[in-house]
Amino acid sequence: MNTQDQTSTFEPKNSEVSNWLFSLGLMVLIMVLIGGITRLTGSGLSMVEWRPLMGFLPPISNEEWIRVFSLYQKSPEFIEINNAITLSDFKKIFWWEYIHRLWGRLIGLAFIIPFLWFLFKGLINRSLAPRLVLLFILGGAQGVLGWYMVKSGLVDEPEVSQYRLAAHLAFALLLYLGLIWTALELRYPKSKNGKSYQISKSLNTLSALLFVFVFITIFSGALVAGTDAGFYFNTFPLMEGSIVPENYLPQPWYVSTFEDIGTVQFHHRIIAIITFIIAIITWWHSRWIAIKKRARMAANILIIVALLQVTLGISTLVMGVPVALAVLHQTFAVLLLTASIWFVFELR
Repeated sequence: MNTQDQTSTFEPKNSEVSNWLFSLGLMVLIMVLIGGITRLTGSGLSMVEWRPLMGFLPPISNEEWIRVFSLYQKSPEFIEINNAITLSDFKKIFWWEYIHRLWGRLIGLAFIIPFLWFLFKGLINRSLAPRLVLLFILGGAQGVLGWYMVKSGLVDEPEVSQYRLAAHLAFALLLYLGLIWTALELRYPKSKNGKSYQISKSLNTLSALLFVFVFITIFSGALVAGTDAGFYFNTFPLMEGSIVPENYLPQPWYVSTFEDIGTVQFHHRIIAIITFIIAIITWWHSRWIAIKKRARMAANILIIVALLQVTLGISTLVMGVPVALAVLHQTFAVLLLTASIWFVFELR
């Protein structure tokens, strides 16, 4: 089949499928934001049982609310932290965690039902189907990992493991990236038609490096959230009057990197600064090279989002991590990741 035939085959089919995948990507983005709100409002440990099927329905009767609350009263979080809350107070934290889990189930339905429909209509070819099945399995594994994370805060200490939290977020981002990349491939298939550009190896390398550093920065941010490190050292650029926090790396480096509050926050700052510098260099380098219009747009959006993300990060820190700013910071982190993967895609 020639190039023209390939292009004409892609257009009517893949616009529908790509729109579906972009919508799923948006749902995953919203899922990440709801998860952030759940974490910031202290709601993540309010549901102490996992019911994959019956969990669609929230408590309706007063008796059911009392049952769910009594289960929570046996948890470490209630015993050590929230032992004074009433049933009314419990409902406030319960709803965020319930919405978080419900939204995950809705993503599953939004995936499987259209997938089967598109498969039945012949809009998904044999080469694409295995990748979509893999993404569906990844989504299911993400739900299991979420419960595994919550369980870490239901045993002895009323805190989820930062390792499991970071892994939970990383898997969500991998699912998100898989959806967005696949949607982009379907929306803009490779074609020999149109103007050709010879992209420099240095720009390709910079764009890939930037993407990797954005991902690492987000992962380190998850460690900050998991250790509550953002509530300490609320000054910038110094950390309590010093560039490097006191007692930096108090334990072996491979332990402190993931567990010591000062070390975790310091590393997040350094990685974020390096990422921002790479973003500036990448954008500036792209200004002097002939690239596609969409690639130029991606580069410009990328640097704007990077600037806003740095501003939000510093503001969130110095203001003591208010929920609204922290959620915006998390939102723009995913948007920056989106812009970076889009730029990488356009430079193929």
